Amino acid sequence: MRRPTSGRRLLVPVLALAVTAVPSVAVAGGGHDAGGGTEGNAKGSTGDGVIRAETKVTTSVNGSSEPTGTGTLTPENSNWTPPACWYEPAFSPKQIEKTVKLWRGIDGLFFLRGVGDLIGDSLDAYYKDGEPYKNYNLDKQGEGMFWAAVKNPNRKDDPEANSCNKQPFWVDEGDVPEEPLAVTPQILAEYAYDELPVPGTEIEMKPAGATKVNLPTWIWLDKAKFKKISVTASLPGTGLSATTTAEPVSLHIDPGTGDAQTYPASGDCQINADGSIGEPYADGKANDTPPCGVTYLRASGSDGAYALQATVTWKISWTSTTGEGGDLPDGTFGATQDVTVQEIQSVNR
Repeated sequence: MRRPTSGRRLLVPVLALAVTAVPSVAVAGGGHDAGGGTEGNAKGSTGDGVIRAETKVTTSVNGSSEPTGTGTLTPENSNWTPPACWYEPAFSPKQIEKTVKLWRGIDGLFFLRGVGDLIGDSLDAYYKDGEPYKNYNLDKQGEGMFWAAVKNPNRKDDPEANSCNKQPFWVDEGDVPEEPLAVTPQILAEYAYDELPVPGTEIEMKPAGATKVNLPTWIWLDKAKFKKISVTASLPGTGLSATTTAEPVSLHIDPGTGDAQTYPASGDCQINADGSIGEPYADGKANDTPPCGVTYLRASGSDGAYALQATVTWKISWTSTTGEGGDLPDGTFGATQDVTVQEIQSVNR
């Protein structure tokens, strides 16, 4: 595929100049089937001189499109984030032609009359007049698609979302573009990472209300609530999909003060064989050491309560329709609960 730099040097500055007057213009997007030629109603825009599309990636949670979680994961590896943008099949030749006509229909301000034709001429030079495409590739309708930059909807305001800044480029049906940011199963898996609806980390505690100084507080998580969660991300018409799975592995307890002792000492409560974390308190265990819990050594006093932070770590893995798969960075999700700690009152007789 030939994309001379001369065409790009002309196209992007002209579009960038125009969008100072027309910040965002809808362009003709569309879906496609396995044959690459079905028209659709996908949306697109150009706001910085680059014609982009809105992603057509869809997600489903555990086989349902209705998420039930209350939060999203934070990667433990602070240097890793899901992709901010990528390229995917977006426009048919007819839709690229329609996009140029939409630009020509723009009415410029009184001091910018003709801006639509100026942009249209630049687009035509790129997509119609052989630099690098001829007649919008209309003779290849149904034989491939123009791939365009799309932004991750969860990171659309991230500066990295603008790093996919190539104009739509042609890819024959069945070919894999030589573009590092072209959509792949792993990109879909990483996108699904952001869509994992993990449950809120509200722990069970005993005592449930105010606790006492030097009295162990038992902490546990319900195995019915904390179980594997999967999200499948699919790109219609390509046969590509990836399933990302999160599995809870541990609960970390931060008591909110240095005047406390956690159980175990690390504050990391591992998951049990039955999927639960910790152990519910039962009568007769008042003098036992909880497998997961905390003992406060000082009353919360005038501050009212300690902010106990409970954070669940989730192990993340992925599989795909191509057979590819692997691990992604562990993720965490936590919540804070206020714990009031009182002195044990002695009774004088």
